[in-house]
Amino acid sequence: MDSLFDAARQCLDTADPADKAALARRHAAALARGELRIPADAPPPEPIRMPGRPPRPRLVHPRELPRRGLGSDEGRAAFLHAIAHIELNAIDLAWDAVYRFRGLPEAFYRDWAQVADDEARHFLMLRGRLRELGHDYGDFDAHNGLWEMTEKTAHDGLARMALVPRVLEARGLDVTPGMIARLRTLGDTRTVEILETILREEVAHVAAGSRWYRWYCERAGIEPRARFRELLHEYAGGYLHGPFNVEARLLAGFDEDELASLQAVEAAQSAV
Repeated sequence: MDSLFDAARQCLDTADPADKAALARRHAAALARGELRIPADAPPPEPIRMPGRPPRPRLVHPRELPRRGLGSDEGRAAFLHAIAHIELNAIDLAWDAVYRFRGLPEAFYRDWAQVADDEARHFLMLRGRLRELGHDYGDFDAHNGLWEMTEKTAHDGLARMALVPRVLEARGLDVTPGMIARLRTLGDTRTVEILETILREEVAHVAAGSRWYRWYCERAGIEPRARFRELLHEYAGGYLHGPFNVEARLLAGFDEDELASLQAVEAAQSAV
């Protein structure tokens, strides 16, 4: 296999989580070494209704997921499972961006292959910690919200960059600091170390979304702030929850006008 698009599709189609993570890391390293070409004459991507997934976890509506506190091992395991599920989905989100959108600068593909590599490493760290607590990936129910937004934006790279990294994945920038503080008070330094690594690297992932969203806008002659507001209203109903981590989002490429748009849409949702 020497095509980056074929490598991305192989990773997307792989169902076993450990195999998916290993392939993500292997293909990203191969691209970095110059062993995968980015063919200019590649055919259009084939539809992907759902990436490869293991039989478990069971996917349910987010409202069906029970709320658990972090004070017990069971509660922490459920929390870690939820984050691990996000990271496993994020591997597919990154490879789908590589596979789905053709004819873009080489830097685009290198950025999202690197993101896939990071997400795979995050998943493996979280799964290892989950096992230390006597559980494994698949032991708790999960939801499919991240992939659903991927499908909704499959036709439009600009919308994908605006909404998946900058709305859904950026949610981690908002909630992770509070989780870190809570776990630190509980003395769970091992989980804290993992989440601090993830938080630091997720800023760069969201920043990649910001960078390529603005590239798409510039190419199309679109004003990015106004279009971001439109996309939030069109797609993001129910996905936005404050408060927002303003400092981290500024580091990740948001400007104050975009943050104000997020806050306005979230406030309107809350008022309904």
